[in-house]
Amino acid sequence: MKKYILFPVAALLLGACNTTTQKEPITVNYPTTHKADSVDTYFGTEVKDPYRWVEDDRSPETEAWVKKQNITTFGYLEKIPFRADLKNRLEKLWNYEKLGSPFKEGDYTYFYKNDGLQNQYVVYRQKGDGEPEVFLDPNTFSEDGTTSLAGLHFTEDGSMAAYLISEGGSDWRKAIVLNAKTKEVVEDTLIDIKFSGVSWKGNDGFYYSSYDKPKGSELSAKTDQHKVYYHKIDTPQKEDQVIYGAKPAEKHRYVFASVSKDNRYLYISASISTSGNKLFLKDLTQPNAKLQTILDDTETDSHVIDNVGSKLYIVTNLNAPNQKIVTVDASNPTPEHWVDFIPETENVLSPTTGGGYFFAEYMVDAISKVFQYDYDGKLVREVQLPGLGSASGFGGKKEDKEFYFSFTNYNTPGSSYKYNVETGEYQQYWKPEIDFNPEDYESHQVFYHSKDGTKIPMIITYKKGLELNGKNPTILYGYGGFNISLTPSFSIGNAVWMEQGGIYAVPNLRGGGEYGKKWHDAGIKTKKQNVFDDFIAAAEYLIANDYTSKDYLAIRGGSNGGLLVGATMTQRPDLMKVALPAVGVLDMLRYHTFTAGAGWAYDYGTSEDSKEMFEYLKGYSPVHNVKEGTEYPATLITTGDHDDRVVPAHSFKFAAELQAKQAGTNPTLIRIETNAGHGAGTPVSKTIEQYADIFGFTLYNMGYGELPNKAVLKEFKE
Repeated sequence: MKKYILFPVAALLLGACNTTTQKEPITVNYPTTHKADSVDTYFGTEVKDPYRWVEDDRSPETEAWVKKQNITTFGYLEKIPFRADLKNRLEKLWNYEKLGSPFKEGDYTYFYKNDGLQNQYVVYRQKGDGEPEVFLDPNTFSEDGTTSLAGLHFTEDGSMAAYLISEGGSDWRKAIVLNAKTKEVVEDTLIDIKFSGVSWKGNDGFYYSSYDKPKGSELSAKTDQHKVYYHKIDTPQKEDQVIYGAKPAEKHRYVFASVSKDNRYLYISASISTSGNKLFLKDLTQPNAKLQTILDDTETDSHVIDNVGSKLYIVTNLNAPNQKIVTVDASNPTPEHWVDFIPETENVLSPTTGGGYFFAEYMVDAISKVFQYDYDGKLVREVQLPGLGSASGFGGKKEDKEFYFSFTNYNTPGSSYKYNVETGEYQQYWKPEIDFNPEDYESHQVFYHSKDGTKIPMIITYKKGLELNGKNPTILYGYGGFNISLTPSFSIGNAVWMEQGGIYAVPNLRGGGEYGKKWHDAGIKTKKQNVFDDFIAAAEYLIANDYTSKDYLAIRGGSNGGLLVGATMTQRPDLMKVALPAVGVLDMLRYHTFTAGAGWAYDYGTSEDSKEMFEYLKGYSPVHNVKEGTEYPATLITTGDHDDRVVPAHSFKFAAELQAKQAGTNPTLIRIETNAGHGAGTPVSKTIEQYADIFGFTLYNMGYGELPNKAVLKEFKE
């Protein structure tokens, strides 16, 4: 493989970042988006919804609108003079071998591998010291790479496997069952599976979850009653037995089943929202055994991580916002019988098991620390990680004497390590050969204060020696919701951004999980404004400390992060030059009427809950807060036409509102990826094109007529 060396002359590179060749203006003629007389009434208040018609993803009118918008958007993007250079650089940097951490199933060790620019990772396996062979190649699933592997699940003995596929990025899945030894398909494909894994019961069959197929569009119609099914091998899917979820009393939006590793217990989790679950168990060794209740409310989150005989180990945040592990006997599993095993600490716990030990990973200001415990709850050691960043893996079968973990941060590509469970020693198993030198870049964590005085952490990454002069192109990325934590991880796209002298900043906003349930709950429902205030304060910090300025700042986020961007740019359009909302939740009055959106009510509340909740949502809903005559930042909205999680109508409406009301000359465009969903499984080729368009749009609208750091590109072309 040809090696390319980065220019070592930092002064030349960094100096180039602050000189701008003036861009040529690009004229945009937006398609006409007609308005309809659609009105909803909430608690006596009428709210117009003139673009309601784009919610119909099957209508010819919506299809025609999508085509016209894409013609306009790509017509603009094609005129950006350095778009092709960005794409070429992304392809060159992306083109290195990537290897996932190996895992053992039966007689084989399996691993995921991508040669460089393959659209999908290939699953390989190796027996002993033999030659690796292909087990599954998702690149053969479809010609354009848009059918992806969405899950691979083995029986405990590794003799059989079921894998899930997603077509066009949809959350609806199909399941194919294999004889793992011969790789032969053993029965008909199962269809219409959604929000589910596969949990085997011995080798006889497996449990999975789904909804009844909705009437109307399967990409946008509401799905509200999740059910657990049991599929017996070599029987038709139509004979699959409903285990939980069919009765009115069992109606929940998310229901999941898992079988203990010893095949003794079936665990069922039932939730009405994305936070909080009921928990049940069933003794599979007892014929006709009934479900036993462990928890009968959805106020907290709990799951069984392991068992030894009838002794259950449960991870919970009941009376422990940062999570703990408790033990209890399966004969009396309710909370009054729980005994602390690994108590709660001041840091958030995310435990795994492997090799006969528990591994307690803690987030300390979003940075990983890992401790090893035995099954008596005794601390064995702290695992000394390779550096400051994110560790993952630390799991395997109970009999494993060694397993693999991975480590990464914002400027270090992920590497994998082989860990000895008895000695605690590890050695690097695999390191990527990438044309990017982490030593040329630095990450540091700062703490700033939000509007109400709350201290918020933020990690800022950029090239060493960067001059803080207020003129550095900066992407501020955020999420802030659903108890999800943003921990340091490497991105090829962000590496290209930083090569160009860009800064990448990630604050850990309230609504996330970095500091446990209290941190999450501080950013939900009528406290959601805290999240936007945290993000705004992050931008103000970067500007006040001369990392960047308003003219060189872009804000970016996806899904709930798309909402974050939409709300921030409508509340503070003066704060940034570019806004990049991706697959965003942008119509807060109607989000709960599509697909599984009602399950997000724990974080958002709904417009039907109360007059107060309706008014609060309307007060920040991006679609409803675009104001006539306001100059909004240059905006590139991105979505997929097959996104059945956050339906693209959110983005369609937001784009229509911005195009109708934007003052000034900043472009407001929407890029609609065809045959693509919410993001998972997106082919590498499409991902590279998206990054080139996003970064090209961003830099061009910051005033650059050529790339800030052409010297790097010149070196890589030679």
